[in-house]
Amino acid sequence: MLVSTTSVVEGRPVSRYLGVVTGEAIIGANVFRDMFAAVRDIVGGRSATYERGLAEARDVALEEMQKKAEGLGANAVIGVDIDYEVLGQNNGMLMVAVSGTAVVC
Repeated sequence: MLVSTTSVVEGRPVSRYLGVVTGEAIIGANVFRDMFAAVRDIVGGRSATYERGLAEARDVALEEMQKKAEGLGANAVIGVDIDYEVLGQNNGMLMVAVSGTAVVC
């Protein structure tokens, strides 16, 4: 399945628009992850643990969106937007939400 943030894909004209599709994933930051991230904040550098968590949540959300598009008979999703939000008590959870337009190219 073709997934693009653009509304037009060169060489692949849209023949049918099937509607908006979405996907969401929420991950919680556990105590150990928070401890190691706090140490990173103090000493500097990137938090590979959080980065892996973000990447996993993004992949889950994109996969969910693609499955919904396939269910509509789409072979592409265009105009994809990826949003990140912090949720929960003490901002202990991260949500990744994706949306796009399911189309047939």
